Amino acid sequence: MDANTQLKLAERGAWISIFTYVILAVLKLYIGKMGHSEGLTADGLNNTTDVISSIAILIGLKISQKPPDEDHTYGHYRAESIASLIAAFIMMTIGLQVLIDGIQSIFREQAVTPDWLTAWVALFCAIIMYAVSLYNFRLSKKINSSSIKAVAYDNRSDALVSIGAFIGIAGTYIGIGFLDVLAAIIVGVIICKTAWQIFRDSSHALTDGFDTKLLYRMEETIIHTAGVKKVITVKARLQGNQILVDATICVDPHLNVIESHEITEKIEEQLKDKHHVSGSLIHIEPYQYVK
Repeated sequence: MDANTQLKLAERGAWISIFTYVILAVLKLYIGKMGHSEGLTADGLNNTTDVISSIAILIGLKISQKPPDEDHTYGHYRAESIASLIAAFIMMTIGLQVLIDGIQSIFREQAVTPDWLTAWVALFCAIIMYAVSLYNFRLSKKINSSSIKAVAYDNRSDALVSIGAFIGIAGTYIGIGFLDVLAAIIVGVIICKTAWQIFRDSSHALTDGFDTKLLYRMEETIIHTAGVKKVITVKARLQGNQILVDATICVDPHLNVIESHEITEKIEEQLKDKHHVSGSLIHIEPYQYVK
């Protein structure tokens, strides 16, 4: 599967997320107002901000598909990581707001008991959002997309917010009002933790951080390629969902140019097949001159 096909599939995941958020936000805001539920109304407002987050991801995916140009010779794939970073900031804002609202509700009594319909709507929306998150998690693994993984985490966080709203509404009916506060605080902490995880992964990729275990496996693949006498260095970095590798190897100094080139081609094929590497730059050194 080429890079553009992967990005097209990623766009599908973003569009599904946006469409679902719009529908659920309208439903929550309407039923929340009609059923006198502050929790469900707040959840609906939360979904409207999630639309902005998903649109940011979609724009990042669109930019990532632009071909290389004069001042972006490696392409624009890192726009996807930047979009994930934006999504992390939006999620952190939402998580902190949920925490603040939960703490404030300790000192605020609800004047009107919400209708039971609002509780069932919250639970229904939680199930829908969780299903969307599962779809996007599977899609992110299939196409190795950090931005769609961020969308999936956002979807799951919103499912948890809706569950928190359901617990809070149910608590008012069974006489356990503190359930609303407890659920809001727990959900807020989970959202903030998820946002931090997305921020950490995105910033790690943008600063050319790379999985050391995967790098070691790549080195093992190279050293076991026929004709390779020694591996001097192996470096790798991420460009969005693309893995780029730079390696310096040693070969028999008596090989001609064509024979040496054939070894590099074998390495590139192995890295692509075993580790899904998109681009490799293999530098050759004569073995006998290396200490």
